Amino acid sequence: MNTSNGTKRLYRRREGRVVAGVCAGLAAYFGVDANLIRLAFAVLAIFGGSGVLAYLIAWAVIPEEGEGASIVETLVTKRRGI
Repeated sequence: MNTSNGTKRLYRRREGRVVAGVCAGLAAYFGVDANLIRLAFAVLAIFGGSGVLAYLIAWAVIPEEGEGASIVETLVTKRRGI
């Protein structure tokens, strides 16, 4: 989570994941229980469906732990041929 210069980085966690690690990563970043984050996404999903959309966006833009780039960054880089 902390980089060599002491700043915090947000990653999708491999440990404690249920689906894609988004909730576990957010919980580790903010220092709260992952179940609270999961509950928040569930409530948002029930009331208006925005929780599902927010989860999918987070899954696409937050890099997985141990990876240097998110799914979106990887796709953009491949498309540009970089």
